[in-house]
Formats: sequence, C-alpha cells, structure tokens
Amino acid sequence: MKKLSLWVLVLGACMLVGCAMPYSPGIWFSDIDVPACSPDDATGLQIGSKTGTSQMVNYVGVVAIGDASIKTAAANAGISKVKTVDVHYNSILGIINTTTTTVTGE
Repeated sequence: MKKLSLWVLVLGACMLVGCAMPYSPGIWFSDIDVPACSPDDATGLQIGSKTGTSQMVNYVGVVAIGDASIKTAAANAGISKVKTVDVHYNSILGIINTTTTTVTGE
C-alpha cells in the first residue's frame, strides 16, 4: 500500500510540472490561440490570401496521433510562401489535447 501511495504521489507531482510557456493554459480546460511566427515579413503581419490547417490529437499524454506541422498545413492549402502561423490549443482535463496549426500565405 505504501508503494502505491508513493507512485500516486510521484505521478501527481509529475503532472503538475512541465516546460515553461509564454501563455498560461488552464488546468481543467484550455481553448487558446497563440501566434507562432511571421517569417520573412519585414512589413508587419501580412495575412496571406490562402489558409491551410493541420492537426494532431494527444490522449492522456500517452498516445499522440496526427501531424500539426507547418509544412503539412501549407501543403493542405497549396501554399508555397508562408506569411503567418498561428497555433490553437484545446485541452479537456488533460485527457484529450488537440493542437491545430493554421498558416496563411500565397
């Protein structure tokens, strides 16, 4: 019983720590958009005429399925020059976590 309690304590502590992020997701629920980058755009944030998305889903931090890469999002819309990249995070109790990458460009 003591070993089980120790494992539960260690697992709980591990779930409370993580990498530092420039945004603060919620513990129970998150539904946030974050800018990722605006590559090669010295004139400011110019939104492209085409929009493409890519997505991945993570279940309980154990199984992750999908491809949320910029390359895939651009390919899905036929974009050859990426102008902006935004990322949308959605998490419900840390059980189902979805990451969607949206790119705009020409």
